[in-house]
Amino acid sequence: MKGLFALLLLIISNTFMTFAWYGHLKFQEMKGWNKLPLFSIILISWGIAFFEYIFQVPANRIGYHDYGGPFNLVQLKVIQEAVSLTVFGVFTFFIFKNETIKTNQIIGFALLIFAVYFIFKK
Repeated sequence: MKGLFALLLLIISNTFMTFAWYGHLKFQEMKGWNKLPLFSIILISWGIAFFEYIFQVPANRIGYHDYGGPFNLVQLKVIQEAVSLTVFGVFTFFIFKNETIKTNQIIGFALLIFAVYFIFKK
């Protein structure tokens, strides 16, 4: 149960982080937001990223074996990366509809999923 809860928190965390890192790239399409100076964009992104930490830190604590969770540190990191790529893929599909995912990128994502498998293999 802790593992599932940690995974849910990681998904929420990565959703905020993806918006913080890439959401501002859509500001050019929004009236009034398209002329903000870079420093303002950075501050907005930091504000969004704050919520990423609200979910990321508890996810790592709940999931880490020294706090009663099922995962070691390497497993937590690999899960986080797989979740990050998955959230990024969904974000790109729904928000950046003009972007296309190419075959080599799909293969790269698949290899990262295989990394999760190998990290968890005993």
